[in-house]
Amino acid sequence: MIDLRSDTLTQPTKRMRQAIFEATVGDDVYGEDPTINQLEELAAEMLGKEDALFVTSGTQGNQLAVLGYCSPGDEIIVESESHIFFYEGGAISALAGVQPRVIKGIKGAMDPKEVKSAVRSEDIHFPDTSLICLENTHNRSGGSIVSTENMKEIFEVAKQASIPVHIDGARLFNAAVASNKKVTDYTQYCDSVQVCLSKGLGSPVGSLLAGNKELIQKARKWRKRLGGGLRQAGFLAASGIISLTEMVDRLAEDHEKALRLADAIEEINGLSLKNRPDTNIVIVNIEKTHKSNEEFLNDLKREGVLAVSFGEGQIRLTTHYDVSFEDIEQAISALKKIV
Repeated sequence: MIDLRSDTLTQPTKRMRQAIFEATVGDDVYGEDPTINQLEELAAEMLGKEDALFVTSGTQGNQLAVLGYCSPGDEIIVESESHIFFYEGGAISALAGVQPRVIKGIKGAMDPKEVKSAVRSEDIHFPDTSLICLENTHNRSGGSIVSTENMKEIFEVAKQASIPVHIDGARLFNAAVASNKKVTDYTQYCDSVQVCLSKGLGSPVGSLLAGNKELIQKARKWRKRLGGGLRQAGFLAASGIISLTEMVDRLAEDHEKALRLADAIEEINGLSLKNRPDTNIVIVNIEKTHKSNEEFLNDLKREGVLAVSFGEGQIRLTTHYDVSFEDIEQAISALKKIV
């Protein structure tokens, strides 16, 4: 079965499995796991921040940032289809007690002027704007890259208002590789950033939250409160080190696979693209096939390909390490056959 549902489905590589097997571990709650400490130091350096914290998931990393910056009753500015707003179970309200101020972006990028207008003035009737959240790459826009120029303008708005900026950078390394930039070209325009190890970078578990020491200290306490204090977590960190040192540059292959898939889809009558993929996510419009999402996905599954529904009349295909170029050609053949 060719699984294009998500890059979260990657299996750990042989190098990762060996590193996990050989990892030196300790109790991370006591700060005594040397492999966790090594991973966090590496991540902080790579992301250009003072400190970093290993967390169980991207959602946990995002929520720890919100909890670290905000107080109950505050408001945070988010893009209308951002992961932190759309896919995290209302956690910003359930856990931090904050409400979202939603701005509709273009391919995930918010207009800096709209962000500036959304910042609350001092008034007893208003909540305090305590955080601005960006997402890069932007999942629901098909892995679109938010430009450094856009991020810089929003960061300047935030600094003028003394509001921190957090990046949900679950796939930020995809953005850096696809745009031929350093990841710090993006992270210079934020106060904190969360990156996933368990998507295109191939680790079985984990994400990282990076920021200044004060934020990470608060996040560490919140992680403990939420049951996220881990013991011999170095087994997981060992694969994370491989992710950061060996799996970043190869993301370009996933982007090449996505472009091949997109090129072929544009030639299939009845299918169209939501937009050309910037990175490794391809969103396909299937409305002209007159099939429901469920029917289309079931037909595709019968041909040995798995994909996911992504809104009415749309499906998502995501390339990753465990999908070969040969698999992409087979997936193209399956799409042609069912259409």
